[in-house]
Amino acid sequence: MSLLVEAFDNLPRRGLADDPDLFHAGAEAAVAEFRQLVRERYIEGTLVRILASHQDPHHRQAAAVALGLVGTMASNAAVASALRDEDEQVRTAAVESIWEIWFRGDGSRQGRELRQVLGQQETDQRLAGCDELIREYPDFAEAYNQRAIQHFIRGAYTQAVSDCEAVLRLNPYHFGAAAGLGQCYLRMNKPRAAIRAFAHALDLNPSLPNLQDVLKTLRDSLGDA
Repeated sequence: MSLLVEAFDNLPRRGLADDPDLFHAGAEAAVAEFRQLVRERYIEGTLVRILASHQDPHHRQAAAVALGLVGTMASNAAVASALRDEDEQVRTAAVESIWEIWFRGDGSRQGRELRQVLGQQETDQRLAGCDELIREYPDFAEAYNQRAIQHFIRGAYTQAVSDCEAVLRLNPYHFGAAAGLGQCYLRMNKPRAAIRAFAHALDLNPSLPNLQDVLKTLRDSLGDA
């Protein structure tokens, strides 16, 4: 057993009856210890290779979780590929980890500032905060994605579409933006555009919950095969 898997196996696992908030509060120390070990003993490229090619799915799962804790956008493509892994636990870990990577951005202050913006109570405050972040970090894809969500909440679907498209230019693996684009097109009564967007989201992440059913319903309503 590798050091990575041994350390990963020592992480606490949440049971169905556990309160999520209490569990995460209690697990923080163990996660911090795992993150520190990974930083000290593994480079990002090694974790990417384990995730991409190790025959044991448990190793791939451990690598996916580790990349969620320490990975940069340099591992984006590898973690996105793991969304199609044959093992369900690897896929689940990849989904959780890729969002962490996207929120971190370039690994400096971007992610911390974005989370502070999203902690604002009012939609207008979150929108203004995203505007400011995008002015400061024009290549930060997740800031555009979160601004798209705020536009969607306000019913500003054209602006939301523009931001979703910006996300996908900056981060072609962003299944969330592709799915969001589909939701915008539905509100704009553009079902065929919605179908294309939802299909693209599923190409990026085949495990998106309920999206297959939404896509089938849309296609049936239009008489598409």
